[in-house]
Amino acid sequence: MSAIIERDYYLNQLIARKNNGLIKVITGIRRCGKSFLLRTLFKQHLLDAGVRADHIIEMSFDLFENIDYRDPRCFYPWVTEQIGAADDNKGSNSSTGDDNNGDANKDSSTTSDTYYILLDEVQLLGEFVSVLNALADKKNCDVYVTGSNARFLSRDIVTEFGGRADEIHMYPLSFAEFMSVYDGHYYDGWNEYITYGGIPLVVLAPSTEQKAALLHSLLQETYLRDIIERNKVRNSSEIDTLLNFLASSIGALTNPHKLENTFASVLHSSISSATISKYISYFEDSFLIEKAQRYDIKGKAYIGTPMKYYFTDLGLRNSQLNFRQMEVSHLMENAVYTELKKRGYQVDVGNLTVSERSNDNRQVKKQLEVDFVCNKGSLRYYIQSAYLMETAEKQEQESRSLLTIDDNFRKIIITSNTPQPHYNEHGILVMSIYDFLLQPEAMDL
Repeated sequence: MSAIIERDYYLNQLIARKNNGLIKVITGIRRCGKSFLLRTLFKQHLLDAGVRADHIIEMSFDLFENIDYRDPRCFYPWVTEQIGAADDNKGSNSSTGDDNNGDANKDSSTTSDTYYILLDEVQLLGEFVSVLNALADKKNCDVYVTGSNARFLSRDIVTEFGGRADEIHMYPLSFAEFMSVYDGHYYDGWNEYITYGGIPLVVLAPSTEQKAALLHSLLQETYLRDIIERNKVRNSSEIDTLLNFLASSIGALTNPHKLENTFASVLHSSISSATISKYISYFEDSFLIEKAQRYDIKGKAYIGTPMKYYFTDLGLRNSQLNFRQMEVSHLMENAVYTELKKRGYQVDVGNLTVSERSNDNRQVKKQLEVDFVCNKGSLRYYIQSAYLMETAEKQEQESRSLLTIDDNFRKIIITSNTPQPHYNEHGILVMSIYDFLLQPEAMDL
């Protein structure tokens, strides 16, 4: 595989936010490619756009050589000194015709006196919120930061900047990004993707043995250790067991009370639902998992618990279970969920209550489910993930809940055995998982 994986989707988001007066905060699960995006891809964009090298100020706080700069009383004078030194260099160069502003082919928005501050692992900088706000106060500074521990990756980190932050949330590789470096057919690529996931370091590993070993190390030594140390968790075995239960139940409705009962019946544990809820919030804060809430489509309201949980990366989910329980239908549903989230949709689980006649002619109420209700602006899609639809009976089953919805938003069934996107006799768009993942425009055919 190639060692360079382009992340144009996120790069374009950074480019669109240049010089907007806000602190650009790149969040996401550890090892998903935030540092590479900022200090390689975005930096190269700035240089290509005509920004002088001395107007790009970088610092990676995790390197030993920069350990002294974790003290804000050391870092802040250093960065302001860099700006002053660059100004002095500009003055000495002005008489030699070195000013890039004269190049008509350069992006004028990046060839001014703006200084681009690119800070990696910024959570290691003391008082980093105050320091970043101070830099953002400077009219000639455009600030971009990443971080890679649970504290910085908290879902609420942007609020710490008092409304002055602009978040770019990053995921591991999408299937399309994965296939851009995969040397083989997408059928084989799909099987590898749903097994080992999309963390770039793992994707680029040369063998399946190394991929599995990397995932195990990352999960135990990076993600879980961060959670346990940050939150001072005393019983680490409970955290590990809970993650096992969540990994085993992707695509199934659950809640802390149900999980409490599982702990009690399977392990004879007295862990409370309140503790389970707290542990789940730790997983969410670290972006290991995300929850999909239930939405009453007819009542137009959220129902609350139970809800579904999906893993940000399938490789981590599978590693947690030692690559057992590889139910392709559940893995595909998880992959559809994360792809929709990567595309910027708000994704909920749809719920429908219908009245039907029973065999003895009594009126009974039944609950139907739509896998995903997806919203973005004025757009809405109803999506069913159906691994196989080999019979007419199965096709009717998957269509049933969608046909109960009485609005005109697009209804889609995603399956693994459809040759070409097409509309069935009910007006439902049916497409393969490959068309969905590799051709985003197929949703609007």
